[in-house]
Amino acid sequence: MSAFALSIPVIETEQLILRGPEARDFEPYADFGASERSRFVGGPFSRMDAWRSFLAGLGHWALRGFGMWMVEHRATGATAGRIGMIEHDGWPEPELGWHIYDGYEGQGLAREGALAARAHAARHQGLDRVISQIAPDNTRSLALARRLGATFERDGTLLDAPVQIWRHPSALKGAA
Repeated sequence: MSAFALSIPVIETEQLILRGPEARDFEPYADFGASERSRFVGGPFSRMDAWRSFLAGLGHWALRGFGMWMVEHRATGATAGRIGMIEHDGWPEPELGWHIYDGYEGQGLAREGALAARAHAARHQGLDRVISQIAPDNTRSLALARRLGATFERDGTLLDAPVQIWRHPSALKGAA
């Protein structure tokens, strides 16, 4: 029997702690997955599908060396979403993605977390000038991509649905 160890870096910002998944994160994740808010990431989905997806996030870190962090709201300790880098089978290249859970929108958390995740990925994981694949009617994510300095690159398809592919600027410019 072999031992399995997984090391997921922790990133701290003013309002957030980006960290690996913990058991306590599953309920908020399953609630998000069951809600209409998850429609842009393949949902709504059943609790069992949420469980599979939650565990797949750990596998992504193990196989790719990067993945989605859980977003912990520093002031409350609550799980507020997920942000990070993903490259599932069939993806054109690594993607910066985000999901902010109900009750945490409009506080700048997605922008703060995405900037931190993007910088970490560029500096430590060799992932710079990444993309975000966004459904054309996901107006909130499109607005965030613009605020992050991403620019529209092309139309694409993801999971048999149309998406817009947005290219992020280098996170290494001006890095020490």
